[in-house]
Parts: sequence; C-alpha cells; structure tokens
Amino acid sequence: MKLLPASSAVIEWNAAHSRWEVHIAVGSEVVKRPIGADSADMTPDALTRRAVEIAADEGFELDAAHVTVVPRS
Repeated sequence: MKLLPASSAVIEWNAAHSRWEVHIAVGSEVVKRPIGADSADMTPDALTRRAVEIAADEGFELDAAHVTVVPRS
C-alpha cells in the first residue's frame, strides 16, 4: 500500500483529556489523533516516533523532521 505524504504534524497536550494529541497535516486537511493514555510522561523524541507510527497507521508518510512538539504550558 502506498502511503500519502503528510506535510507536517504538531503534537500538543490536551489538558481536558490529559493526553498528547497529534495533528497531521495532509494538504488542506488536518487529521487529529490521540497519542495514547500512556503518553503523559513521554519524551519529545518518543512522542515524535509515536506520531510517525500513528501517521503510517492512518495511511500517511510523515518525516520525523517535520514534527513539532509544543511543550505543555
């Protein structure tokens, strides 16, 4: 199966759900997915790796260099 290229992704903490979420940009669309319940204490590198895995599971090819992790505020 050929993966569609994703242009970028942003990982943000969702305080309302106490979890990290990844927002994957594909063209003009944005696909939002939770990273998982066990993600609260993940490092930025681990979050990035997980975001790339989630993108692939959704059928998108995501370069880890194009992933931004927004620190918790």
